[in-house]
Amino acid sequence: MGFWTLFEVATMPNLQLILISGLGALLATNYCNLLTADARKSLNKIVFIVFTPSLMFASLAKTVTLEDIISWWYMPINIGFTFLIGGILGWILVKVMKPAPHLEGLVIATCSTGNLGNLLLIIVPAICNEAGSPFGERETCRTIGLSYASFSMALGGFYIWTYTYHLIRSSAAKLETSQVDEEVIKEANKDLESNQETHLLKGENEEHVPVYLASAKSIDDIVPQEFPQVHGSEKSFWSKLWGTLSQILEELMAPPTIAAILGFVFGAVTFLRNLIIGEGAPFHVIQDSIKLLGDGTIPCITLILGGNLIQGLRRSRMKGWIIVWIVCIRYVIQPAIGIWIVKAASNLGFLPSDHLFQFVLMVQYTLPPAMNIGTMTQLFNVGQEECSVLFLWTYIIAAFAMTFWSTVFMWILS
Repeated sequence: MGFWTLFEVATMPNLQLILISGLGALLATNYCNLLTADARKSLNKIVFIVFTPSLMFASLAKTVTLEDIISWWYMPINIGFTFLIGGILGWILVKVMKPAPHLEGLVIATCSTGNLGNLLLIIVPAICNEAGSPFGERETCRTIGLSYASFSMALGGFYIWTYTYHLIRSSAAKLETSQVDEEVIKEANKDLESNQETHLLKGENEEHVPVYLASAKSIDDIVPQEFPQVHGSEKSFWSKLWGTLSQILEELMAPPTIAAILGFVFGAVTFLRNLIIGEGAPFHVIQDSIKLLGDGTIPCITLILGGNLIQGLRRSRMKGWIIVWIVCIRYVIQPAIGIWIVKAASNLGFLPSDHLFQFVLMVQYTLPPAMNIGTMTQLFNVGQEECSVLFLWTYIIAAFAMTFWSTVFMWILS
């Protein structure tokens, strides 16, 4: 497959993204005023609760069997490496560049969380359909490639709706805390405009005492939480442990994660699979309905992305050098590390001999940030403008970066 053919294959998904997000941006302008901030927030909730779970369940229940799960055991480890490496690099970037506290989670998430489902579902079959593909017969390549992409999407969903979801939610908590602190400081400093005449000549000292007492009380209420007493350290440890476990359980109960688990179960258990999969299945209408709902996920997310883009271009507090380093991490450092990891795993005998499987593993290190990050920022109302700007640049550059690295990957595997 030639360079320009690969360039076309890699560019098409991104062009679709630009066109649809452009429509979302148009709908969000004052000329149309259809995709307002409230409308995007409500649509995001529907995507989170209905569309994304439907997409994950429909894909997994249909394409993944128990044998596949056993033979593809390395893929969740490889995806874990993408999150680990990106998370470490993102954490270093945060410590060096020092963005606003409520944007730290967004920066780390953008570095670590790739679009492990949507783009793979488009790119892998497109490469298989091209003449001269190094991955064998066209139809067989396409069928197997779709299974790999669906499995990647489901596994990525586990990481996204636990690890990434936690990062964005923590950012929202930091933003809320900073806003509360600002209110406390403003309340405590209301007397800064007063002077000695106000206090001494007019005798208003007593009126301001409660303000200082309230401020002191607020500090006393905060300090014990940050510095627990020594004799209560054991209780504090178990309380924190239980709180952490409860938080993990809560995040695992997110609708997309539950849908992924159910999809694995229905795909792996033959009896359940035969109930809903196939034209002869007695309840195939359930699978068809769920798939119909899932098909709305990508268009809705992309429209929301375009709507948020308007705000991002107008007023973004993201430093330019942070965007540059995020691009370098996603499209230079991670792909180079990914080649080394996948080749090492292959030489150690951890991977199947199928080169298409290895190609998918390498591509997972090269993908732009997951669009679900935008969904999460909208859900928690934090970093929406900055997220839109990051998506704008990373997805534009992705068309060129993925073309280059796809060529390198196929050359290595040929």
